[in-house]
Amino acid sequence: MTKPLFSRLIATTALIVIPVLAAVDDWPRWRGPADNGMAKGGAPTEWSETKNIAWKVPIPGRGFSSPVVWGDKIFLTTAVAVGQPSAEAPPRDGQGERKGGKRGPGGPGGRGGMSGGAVGVEHKFVVMALDRKTGKIVWEQVAATTTPHEGHHPRYGSFASNSPVTDGKHLWAWFGSRGVYCYDLNGKLIWKKDDYKEAKMRLGFGEGTAAVISGDTLLLNFDMEQGSHLLALDKTTGKQLYRVDRDEISGWSAPLVIDFQGQKQVVITAQNKVRSYDLKTGKVIWECAGLGGNVIPAPVYSDGVVYVMSGFRDPNLMAIKLGRTGDLTGTDAVLWTTNRGTSYTPSPVLYEGKFYFVTDAGMVSCLDVKTGKPYYQQQRLPKPYSLKSSPVGVNGNLYLATENEDVVVLKMGEKFEVLATNTLPDQSFISTPAVVEGTMYLRSETTLYAIKNK
Repeated sequence: MTKPLFSRLIATTALIVIPVLAAVDDWPRWRGPADNGMAKGGAPTEWSETKNIAWKVPIPGRGFSSPVVWGDKIFLTTAVAVGQPSAEAPPRDGQGERKGGKRGPGGPGGRGGMSGGAVGVEHKFVVMALDRKTGKIVWEQVAATTTPHEGHHPRYGSFASNSPVTDGKHLWAWFGSRGVYCYDLNGKLIWKKDDYKEAKMRLGFGEGTAAVISGDTLLLNFDMEQGSHLLALDKTTGKQLYRVDRDEISGWSAPLVIDFQGQKQVVITAQNKVRSYDLKTGKVIWECAGLGGNVIPAPVYSDGVVYVMSGFRDPNLMAIKLGRTGDLTGTDAVLWTTNRGTSYTPSPVLYEGKFYFVTDAGMVSCLDVKTGKPYYQQQRLPKPYSLKSSPVGVNGNLYLATENEDVVVLKMGEKFEVLATNTLPDQSFISTPAVVEGTMYLRSETTLYAIKNK
């Protein structure tokens, strides 16, 4: 059976932004303040149901978006079913109740099948703000109530897989074909745009690509089965700035904005080609073929080199040196490649010249970013796991949240070293954690936890 991919779809997913006023210790976007999966400060390395849990609150509905944090608020999204499946709706394979810890490691689709989950069911699309210290709901807004035109992957999809994003003044929540909504941080709707053509995704896996903000521009990338395009909007008004058609099919990788030699580039990975666009105009700067299908991991950047990865069929990881234009396929602009142990769903972490990534089955690798040579490669975690959440680096430690109740903590460095395994029984983690000022905000399928040393 083919591996259904997903999560950023899933979480995994999420919305990315490059805010002008980002605070050092906030977590305004899905992959953290530097878009590389690294947090500032520290975080606990050990916790349990009775240790280092500051608070926990149930989150209604189904959503794999990751929490983002600004000031005294946490923001997240969810989709709450309010109707029943229509008589024409196909069966929802694998969508029954289950305990997170009882799931085996069987890879990205497990036994869930590929029929789109939740098709034909009316949902409320909800944006929430919670108090950072207590977890109490500060405000909650229903962005829309509608029946989605298409379902999602029955295990790894949700209608709220895009993480919200903030610049400290406003919050943007993108629900794919259900629209994008801009709020102030007190929950007042500033503008919305909900007239998009309904996307058709591969095998009904659902939408989940992260939105990106840079300066005054909001970027929405629609890679789908037909009509793929990159859309640039004015973030303050929602007015369209430009639209660029893309020769791509379904993909879920979040765009990355890079400031290189005074020019901002928008790098988007995909099955046919990785492409870089000029942020101001949308014109292609360079492109490069070489990735496989079902692209999910977000690109990362350091010192003039962008790193892109896929892990489904024809997996590959490429280090592409910036500074040229045109088609870079097969040129020495591709500094190195590897197809061993690449991530299918989780995005990588880049820190102090080391590139960390993990397969969906829990095989961890660490490479030298300059050469691609491994410090270690495809090291197994302590027991069989399935992972969709992206790793997060904090104070020299790497945190891997699994579907199987555990968050495994590794020591970052040239040697593979497990520091701790933290278990929250009956919880399953698909969303990516956020870390701010010593506290980890960890969202399971049902609950949001604040984990802090006491």
